[in-house]
Amino acid sequence: MATSSRAGGLERVFRGTFIHSTPDAALQILEDALLGVDSVGKVCHIYPPPPPRCEFFMPGLVDTHIHAPQYSYAGTGLDMPLLEWLKTYTFPAESCFHDLDLARRVYTQVVRRTLKNGTTTACYFATIHTDASLLLCQITDVFGQRGLVGKVCMDRNDSLPRYSETSQESQAETCRFIEELLNKQYPLVKPVVTPRFALSCTGALLGQLGAIAKKNNLHIQSHISENPEEVKLVKELFPEAESYTDVYHRHNLLTDKTVMAHGCYLTDQELDLFHETGAALSHCPNSNISLRSGVLNVRNVLRHKVKLGLGTDVAGGYSSSMLDTMRRTLDVSKILGTLDPDYHSLTMEEVFRLATLGGSQALSMDQQIGNFEVGKDFDALRVNVKVPDGPVDLFQRDQPKVGDDWNIVEVFVAGRKVVPFSDPSNLAVQSHLSQ
Repeated sequence: MATSSRAGGLERVFRGTFIHSTPDAALQILEDALLGVDSVGKVCHIYPPPPPRCEFFMPGLVDTHIHAPQYSYAGTGLDMPLLEWLKTYTFPAESCFHDLDLARRVYTQVVRRTLKNGTTTACYFATIHTDASLLLCQITDVFGQRGLVGKVCMDRNDSLPRYSETSQESQAETCRFIEELLNKQYPLVKPVVTPRFALSCTGALLGQLGAIAKKNNLHIQSHISENPEEVKLVKELFPEAESYTDVYHRHNLLTDKTVMAHGCYLTDQELDLFHETGAALSHCPNSNISLRSGVLNVRNVLRHKVKLGLGTDVAGGYSSSMLDTMRRTLDVSKILGTLDPDYHSLTMEEVFRLATLGGSQALSMDQQIGNFEVGKDFDALRVNVKVPDGPVDLFQRDQPKVGDDWNIVEVFVAGRKVVPFSDPSNLAVQSHLSQ
């Protein structure tokens, strides 16, 4: 039995089968277990009794890359490659988020939906609009989701000039966003410095953002090596840099609190730099395929000991479900295995770890969340695969498999049950959001 010596009193006990990943085991199943949570929401002990059949607890899913405003058109407009897609769909849609009523509607829906899908931690891109970005933080706090939220920074956008800032505006508004968010003292929502990607930022702005992140010890998120044309243009815009990765490294944006999405075309030398700096990658297989951007060789990333999590990347990814992202991760790995007989495709257990513990490591939160080790916050899902009219038909000798469809019965963040299933017109939520 594992126990904690901390002084927090036992507040809640959960009984069932617990499934999580550890650094030593891709998938550890703790059958017949009791797990205790203390008064501050941390796991304080775990030991065995008889289990309920066909139910299990698992860590909350960690979405390391999602664009909250793009949820408004998820599942549409996937008929173009990345740069045309940004110009045609993304920038026009995001430019409307100066409208706080629109922002409130979309952000309420995306936070509620991701929680219903089992995402207890999300790393969100917002837009360039500071007030709307702060509203996303407030909504995330109201619903009880753990979140990193970034006001997007971009001082270069020839395709839609009205959706951009000057370097000075971007720096000033980023500082305002950080200051106001930290002053709110939301317990689970933190700022993340967010240059959109190298193509939308001048070197001057990248340097300013690197300095802001360093001064405030903040997380950093952006995109890297998603699409061949993007990689080519970055090389033309930053000829002094040795690589795409070096562009960020030169501007102090590659740290042990950095997560970069995609990385399909990173060289071994670039992956070595990721490892040396402690920076992480977010694997977004749905959008990589949907926008025909490329394929990430996850085995090679792990071989270089680079921290790696999974991301839905809405709306390049058409689904906000991390379970879908896990499936797409397996699909892409099997495709690589089909093309190369020597390639060892990922297992379901390894993908489970990427979606939970891996995500917490990618966001530098693995000392706090990601599995059920004693002392960590209890971010968890109670899953039942045998609910009436549920998505799975079980037969007498069947045992539930983590990769199957499931029905999430309860969602917990920091030991507190969150209720994302209520009507969005709930008066308590609405009144709080309008303050």
